[in-house]
Amino acid sequence: MRLLLCLPLILSVPLAAETLQVAPTVFYHTFSHSHPVLKRIRPGDVVQTKTLDSEGLDEKGGERAIPSNPLTGPFFVEGAEPGDALVVSVRRVRMNRNWGLNAYRMELIALTPEAVENVFSGQYKKDLVLKGRADLVPWDIDLARQTVKLREPTSSKVRLEFPARPMIGCIGVAAPGDFAPTSLPSGSYGGNLDYIAIGEGSTVMLPVYHPVALLFLGDAHALMGDAETLGMGVETSMDLEFSVALKKKAGLTGPRVETADDIISLGSQAEFQSSLDRALQLATTDMVRWLTEEYQIEPWAAHQLIGAVGRYDVVTMQGTMALAIPKRYLGTRP
Repeated sequence: MRLLLCLPLILSVPLAAETLQVAPTVFYHTFSHSHPVLKRIRPGDVVQTKTLDSEGLDEKGGERAIPSNPLTGPFFVEGAEPGDALVVSVRRVRMNRNWGLNAYRMELIALTPEAVENVFSGQYKKDLVLKGRADLVPWDIDLARQTVKLREPTSSKVRLEFPARPMIGCIGVAAPGDFAPTSLPSGSYGGNLDYIAIGEGSTVMLPVYHPVALLFLGDAHALMGDAETLGMGVETSMDLEFSVALKKKAGLTGPRVETADDIISLGSQAEFQSSLDRALQLATTDMVRWLTEEYQIEPWAAHQLIGAVGRYDVVTMQGTMALAIPKRYLGTRP
């Protein structure tokens, strides 16, 4: 796996950076500015920490928090002010146990009403994965081979074994105002983005709404398809390493992502707040702004570029879209 850290041009990074090992003992379920700080960090510091799976289980299978999507954080970022962009470089996302879990059946909103009438039961085996639950199936994770395989049920037609693609489901800052959204939806602050591109080597940019930003992370997946049609990925615990930087007075209106190959605008909104049409509009509007302001591309040329090589990803069927532009067509920033 390539490790390429993609950072914007103008960053505030102090010289005396440290590597910090952070072992959380308390986990939160809201992106609130009122939670006690887990760790105070400076731009440039490297943080090594862990996340629980979506059901609150750690790398040993121990129950450390209640569901759903317990968050590691918040991280107090020195110097972050409202209007800045917090730039999170995801340095390592590594699976740390040999099993995961997923839902047995897709969420019914992914199907047409006539298909829903004949769909199979969402119940598989009670207590198979978690006590009291019958809607989950177990996945085996081969840490040496970096693969994931459905343990049961077994298909007679297809082999349900795939290369792992570890990702961070939840990444965000304290939401604007006194709003304290749970760790289930997403929005301009980030949140439960569930975007497969947010993995090792990626960079996530988030608008800062409160002093010191207050960064949260969690809900990592070993693998997940676009749109999260099952309502879950292959949920597991994870070892994370990240660093942060600041882009002062960036004035972002929503999350952005950079990978080795693409720049990506996210049209992120709360679940079912509006249709995916609205999410597409948010992503496209932000991408035009990104191209014209940072790359100084003429507005008409930005429209043509998006129309010619833009790629839209359905991030979640609940309401988030992404627009990616390959970097090879952008040249260099002025």
